[in-house]
Amino acid sequence: MISGIPQTADQPLAIVTGGSRGLGYVVASELAKLGNRVLIVSKDPERAKATAAEIGCDFETVDFEDLEATQIKFQEIARKYGVPKILVLAHGVMSEKMSKTLRTTTQEWRRVMAINLDSTFIAVNTLAPAMAEARDGRIIIFSACLGRMSGPGNTGGLAPYRISKAGVNALVRNLAHETGNGGRGLLVDATCPNHSRTDMGGPDAPRSAEEGAATAIWLATRSFEVGKDQTGLFWEDETVIPW
Repeated sequence: MISGIPQTADQPLAIVTGGSRGLGYVVASELAKLGNRVLIVSKDPERAKATAAEIGCDFETVDFEDLEATQIKFQEIARKYGVPKILVLAHGVMSEKMSKTLRTTTQEWRRVMAINLDSTFIAVNTLAPAMAEARDGRIIIFSACLGRMSGPGNTGGLAPYRISKAGVNALVRNLAHETGNGGRGLLVDATCPNHSRTDMGGPDAPRSAEEGAATAIWLATRSFEVGKDQTGLFWEDETVIPW
């Protein structure tokens, strides 16, 4: 329950991956407070169960590195919960510290790509067609400024991570154009949380998880007027930044 009010089936459905911790947890908590029926999808069953009890929401678990299991899980979610109004993909993993292009392994490359990019595609590919058909939905994917093709600090090191996030950016941009850039009711955007204090970002990161998640929450809940507002873009602190 949220503030003593149980979630009901007639509330808008918001699905948040990586929702048991960090940025996903902040997003899931806030969306529940705003009156959405929230489902978190996480790898860790015990942590997901505890977080769901705290937030007052449903949970499902899957190992995002296992792409077959991920496909099956999101098909089950679609059947069990119906069409989401909001889909926030906040799960992800950092690559090994020394994983430069010529110093990484095929195993590490596949691990990072599977979790950061391939499972993201599976979630979108499974859930978004019904969202597009309903002409009423928001898809927000956590990317990273390290995946940009322009701007400072966008090259060198952490190759699997950077390239997986560049792939996420391309996925968002392509899907947005394919679905009319908001003109058909489906909004698709990427967000950079910047270096935030999460399990991935570490305790010394300059931004809080709340600061890192704020733009995703805004994208999920903002008003949108076709021809006036923008979608299909890369956002940081509610501002468009170059790909």
